[in-house]
Amino acid sequence: MVFRTLVALLLANSLLPYPAAAEQLTVMLDWFVNPDHGPLIVAHEKGYFADAGLTVELIAPADPNNPPKFVAAGKVDIAVSYQPQLHVQVEQGLPLVRIGTLVGTPLNSLVVLADGPVRSLADLKGRKVGFSVGGFEDALLKAMLARQGLTLGDVTLVNVNFSLSPALIAGKVDAVIGAFRNFELNQMDLEKRPGRAFFVEEHGVPAYDELIFVAHRNALGKPALSAFVAAVERATHFIVNHPEESWALFARTDTALDDELNRRAWRDTLPRFALRPAALDTGRYQRMAAFLVEQKLLTKVPPLSEYAVDLFAVRR
Repeated sequence: MVFRTLVALLLANSLLPYPAAAEQLTVMLDWFVNPDHGPLIVAHEKGYFADAGLTVELIAPADPNNPPKFVAAGKVDIAVSYQPQLHVQVEQGLPLVRIGTLVGTPLNSLVVLADGPVRSLADLKGRKVGFSVGGFEDALLKAMLARQGLTLGDVTLVNVNFSLSPALIAGKVDAVIGAFRNFELNQMDLEKRPGRAFFVEEHGVPAYDELIFVAHRNALGKPALSAFVAAVERATHFIVNHPEESWALFARTDTALDDELNRRAWRDTLPRFALRPAALDTGRYQRMAAFLVEQKLLTKVPPLSEYAVDLFAVRR
């Protein structure tokens, strides 16, 4: 898929103290445009960013590792990123703060072939597990295996380089970790090789926000950030209230998006969008930080105020 549309818009004020003149914001996505970004595209198509006094440019990254780094370097205003990675990046010294949530549940899962030999996680012993990104995916798998009395040493890890479902379908691995339940399962079903997912939050991993918005710590006083999050909330409510119309708005932005895989992914992602994107679940962030310490990806649980805020609460 190719992201061909850069979003640019103009607009006025709402109930919050938005900027009087249109203000430019650059937002770098985590990946090429897909249904996970539905509220951003709908906010553009419905003019909600413009209503908030914003000109918003959405940029697909050349490298999915870049968005948080670009925010930290001041090259973009906002990045779409991942809650677990935020914890680690902040400890590494990146001046990032979570300002909102896009997808409020885990999408990550461990997937096997529905007609394959793995019927339970215990069946992974002695088998090959494909992955794309080390670190957090290893931690997820480790926690899931631990529930079955297994360790990472009981499986063979194979780097399949973002080719998760093809590697599984081809029999190169017996399972894959890091598969998004709204995409890989639909992709496999369309290939007539249905999969079965083991959801991480049901097998020893604390629930977390999959996709979040991060900004530079020094930019938190900008009214444009609150205006942006409010526009995303407005778009999310429109999607929930008008799923078919919002799908049509999304699909028409690029002919490459208007296919059966994206239609199914849209359906499966819709109930996972954060209805209150500004709201911060402090317990959720503290539990994930403690999990990452346990998995030795963090050295300590930092004060939440250092890396996550509710912008509306801050205004009050």
